[in-house]
Amino acid sequence: MRASRIRAALAGLLLTVGVSAAQGATAQGATAKAAASCDGTYTIVVGGTWSTWDNDRFTGNIQQHVGYASQVPSGPSVRSGVNELNRLVRDQRAACPDQHVKMGGYSLGAAVVHVWISENWRSFGNVNAILLADPKRQGGPGTNGSAAPFGGIIGPPLSGSDRDFGNVPVKSICYWDYICDESAGIWTYPKNHNDNYWPDFNMDHHNDDANEQWYNGAWYPW
Repeated sequence: MRASRIRAALAGLLLTVGVSAAQGATAQGATAKAAASCDGTYTIVVGGTWSTWDNDRFTGNIQQHVGYASQVPSGPSVRSGVNELNRLVRDQRAACPDQHVKMGGYSLGAAVVHVWISENWRSFGNVNAILLADPKRQGGPGTNGSAAPFGGIIGPPLSGSDRDFGNVPVKSICYWDYICDESAGIWTYPKNHNDNYWPDFNMDHHNDDANEQWYNGAWYPW
């Protein structure tokens, strides 16, 4: 029973497409823009599995889209995203030391942003994060995300769940979706995972200081 549950869960995680394969898996390229302006908020986003910097669903006033090795949901894929995200935001911070940074991530990209915050909140301030369908989400409400049970199968830093965000404001959104809440059931994938977040992809809808959870349409504090 346990083995079949793990196989089913792993199948769901490996199918975490972020953008549909039908949209095409374009080659990973350079991550788009030169240094952004120092005016306003620097908004940077990370798409899910099979996303590219020019095809990640996010909309709004965005200064940077992150390209990374997103083809396979795995620890090394997340690490490649964390490294690229770190390079981009620290280059921007060096150029614009007083500028606020707003990060957004969806699905595998939410795991990238999640890990970056956990690893960098002690040394990088004036930043907030928006996590859509985070597979590393720690339950309460609901249960942990689908990355929680695997450990050696998918490998760190994707495996596991936590809320190690320090003093960084984080807004986590999970809507009837197995990827961020195992209790939703694997049958909620892929439809709910792909269809339930469209309004939230507009980064202009999220405040720079949002620190909260949205779970199945209801608001919860951390």
